[in-house]
Amino acid sequence: MAYFAQLDDNNVVTQVIVVSNSDTADNNGVEAESIGVAFCQILLGASTNWKQTSYNGNMRGNYAGIGYTYMSNVATLGVGSTDIFIPQKPYNSWSVGVTTATWYPPANPGAAPALTDDQIAAEVTYVWNESNYQADPATAWVLTTP
Repeated sequence: MAYFAQLDDNNVVTQVIVVSNSDTADNNGVEAESIGVAFCQILLGASTNWKQTSYNGNMRGNYAGIGYTYMSNVATLGVGSTDIFIPQKPYNSWSVGVTTATWYPPANPGAAPALTDDQIAAEVTYVWNESNYQADPATAWVLTTP
């Protein structure tokens, strides 16, 4: 099976469909994204925009979900040849790592602090607080309880 994501005019995923491998292959059985895209356009409209996605994430960074954005040739973090699906940006201050297709917090303060064994046992976690970050980056990560 192959998976194809339909994109709106802003490259946001509106739906993901499953297509038979036979509908993505030429007469010699060689699969190609362009054949799958043409099949999707026959099914759902010639003017629709489609990109293939991978359920196991081995293509374009992430499996495309509804609301994800397809990024192509976006100069981010010094890389100008992105070709990824990425979830919505969680916070204004975060940046995308195009080689990992993941959002990251600013270098200051960086990743969430490590939890102690007692905190893990109490099931507390750190969450990002954008307002705190804007006021004082050192207070961006806030401990929360379940």
